[in-house]
Amino acid sequence: ATPPPAAKTFTTGVAKGRDLLDTAISASTLDDHDLAQLSVSSIAGIMQNIPGIRSETSDIDGFSAITIRGLPLAAEGSKFLQLQEDGLPVLEFGDIQFAGIDQFLRADLTLSQVQAIRGGSASTFASNSPGGLINFISSNGETAGGTVQVSSGVGHDLKRIDFAYGSPLGDGWRFHVGGFYRTGEGPRAIGFNGFSGGQIKANVTREFEGGYIRLYGKYLDDRQPNYGTLPVTVGGTNANPEIGFLPRYDIREQGYLSPLTRSYAEVDANNRPILIDAADGLAAKVAAIGLEAQFEVAGFTVTNRFRFSDVSGAYNDAVPFVTAPAPFFRQFGGPGAQLSYAAGPNSGQAITDARLLALSVRLHADLESLDNATNDLRATRVWELGEGKLTTTAGLYTSSQDVAMFWNFTSTLQDLAGGGRNAPVTISTATGVPVTDGGTLAYGFAVGLPFNVYHNLYDVNYDIVAPYGSVNFQIGKLAVGASVRWDKGDVAGQIFTSSFGGGRPAFVPLDVNGDGQISVAESRVATLPLTRPVAIDYDYGYLSWSAGVNYRFAESLSAFARYSRGGRASAETAIGAEALDPITGAPRDPALKVSIVKQAEVGVKFRRDGLTAFLTGFWASTDERNFQIAANSSGQAVVVPVNRTYSAKGLEFEGEWRRGPFTLVAGATFTDASIDEDLIDPAFNGLTPRHIPDFAFFARPSAEWGNFTLGAVVNGTTESFAQDTNQLVQPGYVIVSPFVQYRPAQGLTLAVNAFNVFDELAIVSLQAPAIPPSGITNAQVMNGRTVTASLRYSF
Repeated sequence: ATPPPAAKTFTTGVAKGRDLLDTAISASTLDDHDLAQLSVSSIAGIMQNIPGIRSETSDIDGFSAITIRGLPLAAEGSKFLQLQEDGLPVLEFGDIQFAGIDQFLRADLTLSQVQAIRGGSASTFASNSPGGLINFISSNGETAGGTVQVSSGVGHDLKRIDFAYGSPLGDGWRFHVGGFYRTGEGPRAIGFNGFSGGQIKANVTREFEGGYIRLYGKYLDDRQPNYGTLPVTVGGTNANPEIGFLPRYDIREQGYLSPLTRSYAEVDANNRPILIDAADGLAAKVAAIGLEAQFEVAGFTVTNRFRFSDVSGAYNDAVPFVTAPAPFFRQFGGPGAQLSYAAGPNSGQAITDARLLALSVRLHADLESLDNATNDLRATRVWELGEGKLTTTAGLYTSSQDVAMFWNFTSTLQDLAGGGRNAPVTISTATGVPVTDGGTLAYGFAVGLPFNVYHNLYDVNYDIVAPYGSVNFQIGKLAVGASVRWDKGDVAGQIFTSSFGGGRPAFVPLDVNGDGQISVAESRVATLPLTRPVAIDYDYGYLSWSAGVNYRFAESLSAFARYSRGGRASAETAIGAEALDPITGAPRDPALKVSIVKQAEVGVKFRRDGLTAFLTGFWASTDERNFQIAANSSGQAVVVPVNRTYSAKGLEFEGEWRRGPFTLVAGATFTDASIDEDLIDPAFNGLTPRHIPDFAFFARPSAEWGNFTLGAVVNGTTESFAQDTNQLVQPGYVIVSPFVQYRPAQGLTLAVNAFNVFDELAIVSLQAPAIPPSGITNAQVMNGRTVTASLRYSF
């Protein structure tokens, strides 16, 4: 039976774990019971069920854009929101290009609960988390028992096995171990196994009087397809667009790669020819070991968390840069040019009609090292002070984050057959001379941008030291608290890029495919000046603070108010070719180093007789100096500088109601966001930031009768703007995902989850700022109807 709501101790982003009604913060918790009802498995998908969070995802771990309380989505990742695993950050920075935090984090049966704090003291109890903090907490064997679960896609190929087991061992010892493995093509047709891999996690704990010590480890080796932006049709008007699909190309069900297009030739970080297998998709490898301890010393509770993570991986994507009828692409071969298939069953066959083809930008990022070592030491003591209690905390956080990675971009041409059958296309001159190599038009950008742009090699380290402290005084029903943190960072390393000039030319003739000849495409190959690194050497510092007051009117009712100021250091976006001064080794604009977020909030919390209701009003503002992927008037992707201030205000609601067999969990966020001032283009002043809807909500109704549980997860959002120009409206959506669980015997559960059962077209992002003349633009969408069946045995 479902347990009734109770006073849950909240421990993330605060000095001492407390009942939420006793804290001046806005926070949420998802436990293992909640997680089992969700029809999503991705980290970003889980976060869609937390109020205040805007999480753009196709239910894969990576290529997600996550923000909070209307703060801007200038790029992918989670710039203002820190993701933690067991109290320490997965990566120090949430917006490392092509390396989103959620790419290196997985949800499985080892996940005990998810705790989220919005604003509040998050900015002072973690670095680079001014908007909020989400902590994914692992089980640690407090209760004896285990679970084995096998699941399979219904109507699509994706098989998975999960397991978890933990138990006390006696004499204060306990342990927990678990993980998963999965394999299959996935819910979108690509013609090969897009998902392959898994993880294993384990911990052992020794409890003693006044504390404990825990050793834990994790090994993750997993890859998944990148469901990025794909072409759709757009008609109607900017205010009321009609989104459709190209013939036979419903992107809810179709991927972009195929066995014929998954591999292509390029050059590596040493300017040597290589063959890239884009089937690696979003690949993640993490080997982590950590130590957590808590003990009592002279009345102080001392806690230390340490973890070292060996992190690497790859990012692969294929983005349609130009989608057009076949004759359009003959211009690249000159007068009389010819088109034909370069591979597959139609290899050599001429293309003489006007079928749609796509010139793609193939993105490959080799994430060689994102290793990080973090340590958080704090001491807390509760002092009796008159009739009240004074809680003091002092802490020191240290971190070392590597960013060693290489990017390259390739331009290829393919058709849009769909069904995992897309094939590369050859362009030849009128005399039959190939302009492409097996579908590759350019080893770099074919149109619009210089070849050397975004062909970079980074090798940088970020060292962070952050002392922090807090005080909280509680007397009777009143509690008043404040906290402060000083972050100091040192950045050192080097970048290799021809964008600064000097050294090796930006592009050279190179036999990339190894056939002994220099083709047209191989006559200009983007390379790196490996003998001319540009040094990076700068530091930064910022102060964060927060103060709040909480009043508990009664056992069931409390209210709070809080104001916070938090900082967020920039990662490699501050040292790219567009931003770095190669002479000083620092960003040309010092303001690029740190963004400041200010938040005010006031809320009321109620919990009694099966009903829980939290309501919070908020105001948030930030300055943002960044580079943003936008689109020009024809819908093609462009990179634009951003120098703005933003603000947002709104309301967050989260509630839970239980009566007999019925349960309803719901949350909603109303947001009014604005670009307050654009220092580059004042025409943006007063406009609404892209992808920020006025209203978003979720609901989880369920009912339990004996051995049956029925329910649904409903996620919805109103319309927003596709781009900051506020022209093209991005339609809202409502996704209904029902689930049924049947328990035929003790410990045995059969379940069916149907994500998006009504096959709603849920637009995550539209690329074009307005309806383009071609009537075609790129869009990222959520999966269509996706059914999964599972069998779970708990013992």
